Amino acid sequence: MESLSERVQAVQQRIQRAAESVGRNPEDITLVAVTKTIPADRIRELLDLGIKHIGENRVQEAQAKIPELKSYNATWHLVGHLQSNKINKALSLFDMIQSVDSSRLAAAIQLRAERDNVVGVPCLVQVNVSGESTKHGIPLESALETIREIARYDRLKIRGLMTIAPYTNDPESVRPVFRQLRLLADRIRDERIDGVSMDTLSMGMSGDFEVAIQEGSTMVRIGSLLFGPRE
Repeated sequence: MESLSERVQAVQQRIQRAAESVGRNPEDITLVAVTKTIPADRIRELLDLGIKHIGENRVQEAQAKIPELKSYNATWHLVGHLQSNKINKALSLFDMIQSVDSSRLAAAIQLRAERDNVVGVPCLVQVNVSGESTKHGIPLESALETIREIARYDRLKIRGLMTIAPYTNDPESVRPVFRQLRLLADRIRDERIDGVSMDTLSMGMSGDFEVAIQEGSTMVRIGSLLFGPRE
């Protein structure tokens, strides 16, 4: 059975090969280790291996882990859906919210940030490129308009976009999803909307991250390849 160290090394090597296959610098791609259901002691082992970006799906679960690991100065990402009643906790726990999936949620984050005197909340706007009803996210066709709306909230710092591709055994089949998100980011960048930058494209997970990198991903969210299948 592979050790965590061996799994991390294998993922990093695959990231490097995928980047180099399209002439990209592997150092431009951030590995976010998704630690849903993973206990703090295993995350500590991961941090000791030099992984500095950690993704959690649930605010309540992160609330129990992050204080135990505070000494590592890791960067914590909320990658799951954020409920409005968890915003106050999320703002105190996470360094980036990757799942701003509606203008309503953005408005709620703005309100809470004003109350708590929090400025410059780094966010990604989640786009449901595939249109699947089971996934959160702004529809692709209305994403630009919605981002213009969200840009009005000055407590949020929109850094880019995030998407979750359909689950498949054939990564090539979801290449168009990643390509469409990159093209959307290019279009938004051309609009030069105040308060919006497009330096981060969070796309690609354990089953499809190499295709995502080839299509322009700057951040991949890897869980099962590092920790094995979830129980």
